[in-house]
Amino acid sequence: MVTARRARQINSYYHSLGDGPGLDAFSPPTVAAFSKNYLSIAMAEAARGEISYRLRPTRH
Repeated sequence: MVTARRARQINSYYHSLGDGPGLDAFSPPTVAAFSKNYLSIAMAEAARGEISYRLRPTRH
């Protein structure tokens, strides 16, 4: 789930490169792009421990 969300962020980053300002909303990949598959890049980031996340509190 975390890597799928990160893959969508990487996709948005690459698709917004030509749009000028506004790149601050998406962070670039933190690993060398050995693949063009965004999910593979996100999984490599997770394997290196470069993705942080926090759990939302559960509602009762």
